[in-house]
Amino acid sequence: MELALGLLLVVWILNDVFQSVVVPRPTPGIRPTTILTRLTWPGWRAIGLARAGDARERFLGQYASLLLMTILAVWILGLMVGYGLVLGALHSELRPEPADVLSAIYFAATSLLTIGFGDIVAMEAPARIIAVLSGATGLGVVALAISFLFSLFASFQRREALVVTLDQRAGAPPSGVQLLETMAFKRMRDGLGPMFAEWERWAAEVLDSHVSYPILAYFRSTHDNESWVSAIGAVLDAATLVVTAIEDGPYGPARMLVGAGNHLVEDLTRFFRLPYQHDCGVERAEFDEARARLASAGYRLKGADESWRDFSTTRAQYAGGLNELAKHWAVPPALWVGDRSYLPHDVHALAR
Repeated sequence: MELALGLLLVVWILNDVFQSVVVPRPTPGIRPTTILTRLTWPGWRAIGLARAGDARERFLGQYASLLLMTILAVWILGLMVGYGLVLGALHSELRPEPADVLSAIYFAATSLLTIGFGDIVAMEAPARIIAVLSGATGLGVVALAISFLFSLFASFQRREALVVTLDQRAGAPPSGVQLLETMAFKRMRDGLGPMFAEWERWAAEVLDSHVSYPILAYFRSTHDNESWVSAIGAVLDAATLVVTAIEDGPYGPARMLVGAGNHLVEDLTRFFRLPYQHDCGVERAEFDEARARLASAGYRLKGADESWRDFSTTRAQYAGGLNELAKHWAVPPALWVGDRSYLPHDVHALAR
C-alpha cells in the first residue's frame, strides 16, 4: 500500500512540475497548482476587498508571489513524502532500518536535497535506485523552478512595460476616450495605427503566456491604479470607437486589435471558468458624452444612431468577459471597465 501510494504521489507531483513548467500550452487535469489556486484565491480576494486604498492593493499584490512560493514548497514536500513512502515500503533494505514512516521520509528528504548525512544507507538495489532517483529529482526540480521563475518575471515585465506607457496617454486608471483625446490634443493621431498594432501583438503574447502560465494573471501591476485588464479594456474601447464612431481614424489597425482583443478576452474567461455574457456595458447617455468629447478633440464623427448601433454590437463581444476578468482579479475600476459594486466606498469615489 505504501509503495503504490508513494509512487502515485511522486508521479502526480512530477506531472504537475512538467505540465506547469515544461509544457508551453494549457493542460487540463486536477493538479496541485490548480487546486491551490482555486482554494486560496477566493478567500484572499475577499479579505483584500474588505480593506481600503493602498492596504487593499498591497494585500492583493502579495498573493501571486506567496502562491508561487507555496507551489514550490508543495512540490518539494510532496516529493519528500512520496519517496519516503516508497522507501518506507522498502524499509528492510535500509540500514539502520527506519523505525517508522517519518524516519523513511527523513531519509528521502536528505536524498532529495542531496544532503546525504549517511546515518541511513540503502543496502539493496531497489532502495539504492529510489535514493538515487530522489536525489536526481531534487536537482531537476530546483533547476526547473529557477528557470520557471526567470520565465515568469520576464513575461511579467514584458506585459507591464506597455501598460505603464499607457499612463501618459490614457490616464490611471486608463480610459479609451481619454486615450483618443490625448492623441488628438498632442497632435499624435498618426501614431494611433502603430499603437493599435503594438497592442495587437501584446494581446497575442499575453494570451499565449497567461494560458501557459496561469499564475501570471494574478501578478498585479507595481503602479497605482493600473492593471493589464483595464489597460487592454481602455485600448479596446479606443479601437472600438475608431471602428464604429470616428470617420477619420486608422480603421484597419483598430479592426485588427478588436479581433485580437476579443480572442484574448474570450479565451481567458473560458480558461479561468468565468461567465461570459454578451452585453455592451455602456449606456447610450455615456456613449453620447464620449462622442461629444471626441468631437471637441477634433475627430470627424459618424451619425449618432448608426454609431451607437455599431458600437453597442461591437463592444458586446468583449465587454461582459472583460468585466468578469476585472471582477475576478479585483482590478482598480476604470471607465466602462470593472464592476464597481464589489468595491469599498472610498474606491467608488476614486473611480469617479
